[in-house]
This record gives sequence, C-alpha cells and structure tokens, in this order.
Amino acid sequence: MPAQPALGLGGFNQLTDRQRMNLLFGVCSSTIWARRVLAGAPFRTVDALLDRADRVLAELPDAEIDAALDGHPRIGARPDNPASAREQAAVQVAQDDVKAALAVKNREYEAKFGYVYLVCASGRSAEELLAILTERLDNDPETERRVMRSELAKINRLRLERLLAEPVAQAGSSA
Repeated sequence: MPAQPALGLGGFNQLTDRQRMNLLFGVCSSTIWARRVLAGAPFRTVDALLDRADRVLAELPDAEIDAALDGHPRIGARPDNPASAREQAAVQVAQDDVKAALAVKNREYEAKFGYVYLVCASGRSAEELLAILTERLDNDPETERRVMRSELAKINRLRLERLLAEPVAQAGSSA
C-alpha cells in the first residue's frame, strides 16, 4: 500500500472552513485563535500561515490565552491528547524521583502564577524540563506571562508544521 501524501499547505487550503477550524483547534484550544488564523486563509506560503498564527497569538487577551492553556496537560501528568503525548514522550519514561519533583514544582508554579507551567517540551528530557521549571519559578508574574506566551507560540508553530507534514488521513483524524 503506497504511503499517504502529506497534507501540505495546498491540502490545508483546499479543506472546508470547518475542517480547517477543526485542525487549528487541535493545534491550539483557543477558538478565537483558530477563527482568527483561519480568517487569513487561503495561505500563499507556510511562513504566511506561521506568521499569522504568531500575530494572532500575540494579540489575544489574557483570558483567551488561559483558554489556550486548557489544551495543555501538566508536564509529567498523563497527556490527554496525541500532540502532548508526543511532545512529552521523554517525561513518560523518566525516573520516578524526577516525575515526583516535576509534580511538586508544577503545583508550586500553579500556586504562584495561576496557570499550568507551559514549555515547548519536544526533544527535551524530563530533567531539562524540571530545570527550566525550577528556573522559571524565580520569574515575576509579568516576565513569566511573556515567557509562557513565547513558549505557546513555539508549540503552536511546531504543531502547525507537524500538521502540514502529516499524511492527509492522519491530519484529518487528529483533530
């Protein structure tokens, strides 16, 4: 059986608005973000899509950023979606003491900042994610909010790039 071709930008642009909205919502759980990104379609280049995604995210109010965070489980917790599971794969095989330290630091972070610790976890070990978390606990709330938004933008970009690279059937079923 031949391999399915990647969705690609052309395939993405050919989908219905509803299908594209569904896929974008799988990238970021803010419906406002997904709608506003979709409003820029069709996209002439992948960079145009990524730039639009970044601009829309930068303009979102904090309340909508909080909605976007709802789509991200705690680092070290059982991932509740395929994207998070793939991104946090290294954490799932970490030593129990590292997982326990992540759980403690996650609670400390949430108590201090009021939202889940968000970091672009792809390709990072559990120990590295714990070190980043520990370091970010020293941030003041305003600095941390900027850092978190930056990490969310990285995650959204990574997920958009992966979405376009996935086979058509897989991209359609991951939303």
